[in-house]
Amino acid sequence: MKIYEGTEHFGPVKNPVVTSGTFDGVHLGHQKILKRIRDLAEEIDGETVLITFWPHPRLVLYPNEHNLRLLSTFEEKTKLLREFGIDHLLTIPFTKKFSELSSEEFIQQILIKTIQTRKLVIGYDHRFGKNREGGFEYLRGHIDQYRFDLEEISREDVDNVGISSTKIRKALEEGNVHIANEYLGREYELNGIIIKGQQLGRSIGFPTANIHIPHDYKLIPCDGAYAVTANIEGEEFKGMLNIGIRPTVNGNSQTIEVHLFDFEGDLYDKRICVRLRAYLRPEMKFPGLEALKQQLKKDKAEALQLLQT
Repeated sequence: MKIYEGTEHFGPVKNPVVTSGTFDGVHLGHQKILKRIRDLAEEIDGETVLITFWPHPRLVLYPNEHNLRLLSTFEEKTKLLREFGIDHLLTIPFTKKFSELSSEEFIQQILIKTIQTRKLVIGYDHRFGKNREGGFEYLRGHIDQYRFDLEEISREDVDNVGISSTKIRKALEEGNVHIANEYLGREYELNGIIIKGQQLGRSIGFPTANIHIPHDYKLIPCDGAYAVTANIEGEEFKGMLNIGIRPTVNGNSQTIEVHLFDFEGDLYDKRICVRLRAYLRPEMKFPGLEALKQQLKKDKAEALQLLQT
């Protein structure tokens, strides 16, 4: 997959089949769109092009809001789009100036002049242009003026079970990992770097690796214990993850800690990808470290059982 930051060096592309959107999470609904543009490209001996925007438009249009949480970082989204066979990823820097572009200017400057779109496929709810004025109805009403074919992925085709990034976020915030994973078509990931913690876990036989997530807009699921798998430098491990403030040891800020089963060694500064398999329980305050230790033994037994399936 070729990645372009801005339109300056884009192309040339053979018979471009194009779609556009933020594609946060690249969930099953998005995957239907990706499959459709791949199929169309194959039919006309063309190549697929996905237009996305970064930073996320809300980060630019509402800079004083700090509640935006995304299912995928830009790096995670890029990796997924590559896995789903996209040929060209055009990332357009989203600025206030770009947000003033009308829908017609977007069509003429990006879809026609830059990409020379042959076929355009968009989801039923996709909007573009200043104040989100453009959409399928606008395109359909002006299609005779353009030199590309237009196709809409209907609501029924995209999300016949109500799949949306918003619903996935809500599921993760409520601990409904199985629902989020079902809608994503894969396990939700947290990618980060292992940093040094207080090392309290070692004293009770459950050493943990503290994970630093470098992007504050990445959605962190609700506090609690999880059964997980983890990948560190290509090696796979089973384990359990705790998200929370660690009330038993009087913690006061959120940490993300993973205990890997059957692992020994130094993990500091290594990159880790943690995949959430199941939610075990909410975070709890125990009367002491011994009670916490006994609960962790139960959590491990449950996690091992869940990770076998």
